[in-house]
Amino acid sequence: MGGPSGRFGTPGRPLRRSSFLIGFTGALGVLLAYAVFLGLRNAAGILVLVVIALFLAVGLHPAVVRLRGWGLSHGLAVAVVTLTVLLLIVGGVLALVPPVVTQSGQFIQQLPSYVDELRRNPTVNDLVERYDLMQRVQSAANADNIGRALGGVLGGAQLIFGTIFRALTVLVLTIYFLAYFDKLRALGYALVPRSRRERVRLIGDEILTRVGAYMVGALSIAVLAGASTFVFALVVGLPYPFALAVVVAVTDLIPQIGATLGAVVVTLVGFATDLPVGIACLIFFLIYQQVENYLIYPKIMRRAVAVNEVAALLAALLGVSLLGVVGALIAIPTVAALQLILREVVLPRQESR
Repeated sequence: MGGPSGRFGTPGRPLRRSSFLIGFTGALGVLLAYAVFLGLRNAAGILVLVVIALFLAVGLHPAVVRLRGWGLSHGLAVAVVTLTVLLLIVGGVLALVPPVVTQSGQFIQQLPSYVDELRRNPTVNDLVERYDLMQRVQSAANADNIGRALGGVLGGAQLIFGTIFRALTVLVLTIYFLAYFDKLRALGYALVPRSRRERVRLIGDEILTRVGAYMVGALSIAVLAGASTFVFALVVGLPYPFALAVVVAVTDLIPQIGATLGAVVVTLVGFATDLPVGIACLIFFLIYQQVENYLIYPKIMRRAVAVNEVAALLAALLGVSLLGVVGALIAIPTVAALQLILREVVLPRQESR
């Protein structure tokens, strides 16, 4: 570009690398790193919502591409997908929330009696007395303690409005990411040097495809588990079938351990209702989990995200410890992406050295 024009005076001599200047620069770097850490810590809640919206956008983007292939414009395709999701959410809320709220309240009220019913079972009573757990469970499992744990009326209102705010934030961000998905992806690839851009684009598109396939597959498996539980609960006469089906569907989204958690909750309710019903719940979930693990899950998921079982379990546990349920949801596709990068980039580079 040429030397200085002299318009703004003659440049001075370069600064000497004194110990003071080096120390001052290092101190500024430390302060900047600490400021970034504080910013990330304070914005952790918003960043989690952004990650959820990104994963939802990646999962919904194939539907937008399919609609565009049918001749719809990009904006109209995004609008159709968004309206469809909104209709499904509203329909699900109208169908599930009233019975879930009613049945969950009844379940909380009846929880102490369920504890007493469990104690009448000789086997359960022997185990509970052996480990001295009944007094602790009875002291915790009453409506007053649960109400205080939820923070009373004010805490419940804050929970409701906070949940609504987070849901609206995720919805708006998801719509934004869907509308500008191609531009954001092109911008990300443009930051890569041109000599490596094509390879990065191919690997990046494959990662996005796997993440989208995982999100769709996880939701499909969870809905199927919840629907199966609801039908089974109606057949055997379990109380609160809607609430129990929602619990199973939500916990089934957690990789590796979620299905077991939901099965334990429903089975305990079954044993508290009647001994034969509890045995039927136990048998049902043992059979259903085998069907899900060896028939449903392989056909839906493993073709999209083939992840080592040990790596999947460790990723799920680490994700739960870091980000809770959200961390568990994104753990498997994250491991799949890292596995792809390791196989296509890191290992070939190491072999060429």
